[in-house]
Amino acid sequence: MNETNETINVTGGGKVQTRDDARMRVKKIAFIGLMGAVSAVLMLFRFPIPFMPPFLSFDFSGLMEMLGGFMFGPVAALCIIIVKIMLQLVMQGSFSLGTGELQNLILSCTYVLPALLLYHRNKSRKMAVAGMAFSSLLVAVVAVFTNLYLIIPFYVKLFGMSMDDIIAMCSTVNPAVKNAATMAVFGILPFNLIKYGVTSLVTFIIYKRLSRVIKGVINK
Repeated sequence: MNETNETINVTGGGKVQTRDDARMRVKKIAFIGLMGAVSAVLMLFRFPIPFMPPFLSFDFSGLMEMLGGFMFGPVAALCIIIVKIMLQLVMQGSFSLGTGELQNLILSCTYVLPALLLYHRNKSRKMAVAGMAFSSLLVAVVAVFTNLYLIIPFYVKLFGMSMDDIIAMCSTVNPAVKNAATMAVFGILPFNLIKYGVTSLVTFIIYKRLSRVIKGVINK
């Protein structure tokens, strides 16, 4: 029997796994880990957006999560998110006693998983676009609530500040911000629509080309 087709595991009445299958599985796991590492590195290159709340920063870490999910499925995307957060803790530690990491996990899952579940039910370009558009809107709305009721209250207590201090900070870069409601409408919501909208656009542009390369390496 050819060595590349040699059976290495057989379950009664189930699938036969060959060495090629096992090798492809290892390569897939390696790529998932690598994409998690790249996602963690991308988080290091955060930058603010003009007129947006200064406590929010833009990064492209969601790019690897969405790309990995399109290629390998929602479970792979979740693994990439977890690897990213764990590596970020190793590289930078936590400045928020885990609250920021919890926020990261919530928003990453909210952005990636709905789009992937829709796409993997009907794998088409139209469904991919619709899924990312829906997820971008959903995560922007969720970010309003997690910031107002989780992140901001935590930082207010941690650093001995008040909500008025946060609003004043935002008002200096955007005079339209006058209270918590306007901070949500003119700051948190548009920031996240921009962040995840741009991430979705870049994903759409590079997905096909990158997936061909990665799947070509895995299938060798």
